[in-house]
Amino acid sequence: MNTISVDKKGVRMIAHRGVSGLEMENTLAAFVAAGNRSHFGIETDVHVTSDGKYAIIHDDNTGRVSAENKVVEETTLAELQSIRLYDKQEGKYRTDLYIPVLAEYIGICKKYEKKAVLELKNRMKPEDIAGIVEVIKELDYLDEVIFISFSWDNLIDLRAIVPEQKAQFLISKNEEGLVEKLVAAKLDLDIHHKALSPELIQALHENGREVNCWTVDTAEDAEKYIAWGVDYITSNILE
Repeated sequence: MNTISVDKKGVRMIAHRGVSGLEMENTLAAFVAAGNRSHFGIETDVHVTSDGKYAIIHDDNTGRVSAENKVVEETTLAELQSIRLYDKQEGKYRTDLYIPVLAEYIGICKKYEKKAVLELKNRMKPEDIAGIVEVIKELDYLDEVIFISFSWDNLIDLRAIVPEQKAQFLISKNEEGLVEKLVAAKLDLDIHHKALSPELIQALHENGREVNCWTVDTAEDAEKYIAWGVDYITSNILE
């Protein structure tokens, strides 16, 4: 097993939830796998736990990645970290696979000199967004972080805290007035690759905005979007 290499032609490759095509997603193993490869950045997801800590996991619950089904935001960090995660295959475990905290993820990005592409999951309180920013500041890595979120309000609250921070609005499909909305808020775009078009990329580039697309997992698709001029490609397995 290994990643699939593509001729990037300067496009920046992002490891989706770490190298999740090889290792269990959003684990330290997946992040280190990306650190040891040519990826520009490592993407992950952060939730706020019931005790106000910052846990790294994609879903709202743990049922898909473990035998225990806990609602992340209704569970303490200690409880979440006591859960062992599957090793890519349901029913098979490794004792080193658990839900990391934000500082562990940032620490790996910093060690391997990778951009941290951090998704703010669900709608967060402004004070929680500020807390996440503070954790990253304490690790002296804020300049190397790109925030992403499906929640427009999360990104606007982020802008109020760190006005010049790089950030991308996550969407599944194009929508009317999108370019104008992004330009006004000084936000870049992170769009599902099937909703992408050369015209959208051109319109955003003409307005000084960048374009990321998720989740591209075949070399054929990647080559198409590279030819279109996309700035970033987020993938489970490509590098």
